[in-house]
Amino acid sequence: MTEPHVPPGLPAGSPTRLVAAVAAIDAANADDPHRLVVDGVERPKEQAHAEMMTAWVLRLDPAASEVQVLAARAHHLRRWVLPRTDFPEGRAGYLRWRTELKRRHAADVAVLMQGAGYTDDEVEHVGRIIRKEGLRTDPEVQVHEDALCLVFLETQFADLIEKLGTDKAVDVVRKTVAKMSEAGVAAALQLSYSEAEQGVLEAATRP
Repeated sequence: MTEPHVPPGLPAGSPTRLVAAVAAIDAANADDPHRLVVDGVERPKEQAHAEMMTAWVLRLDPAASEVQVLAARAHHLRRWVLPRTDFPEGRAGYLRWRTELKRRHAADVAVLMQGAGYTDDEVEHVGRIIRKEGLRTDPEVQVHEDALCLVFLETQFADLIEKLGTDKAVDVVRKTVAKMSEAGVAAALQLSYSEAEQGVLEAATRP
């Protein structure tokens, strides 16, 4: 019998239900109209982000559970269908948008997980990680947050500096670093940066 195709980033021998759920997530994210160039290849943005998140979670926690992997893969599931412009301007509107995004991501992945044979408890566990409940106290949620921050630095750092300027970018990165664990910060310091990015990161991590 032919073995099922293993989605990018999953270890060989991954459980059949994990392969099925991740493949369904990837297929849903393939419809993203926004694009991202990764290693010279243009990809659907959220599909590429999901693969990068998965890679970071497994790198930060090689013993990561299935629910951790699924939360990473679905952290921005079909994010483009709920744009920021659907909510009022200002911080209150932004926070409402972010809260609704987390709720929707968790609800959307629940359907895909149930179709792959996951239990209600496992579905809820993934939802808690996506909603980042227990940040700082739950190691799984902290790994998830670290991975989010690392993907941000890999894909949006240069644009952030260009858009906000150096001083404001330092403030944003300082707040980002504050949410990370020591292991996450150590991983961030090992990434390759442009001169401008390196300067912002050094300023943001300076005691």
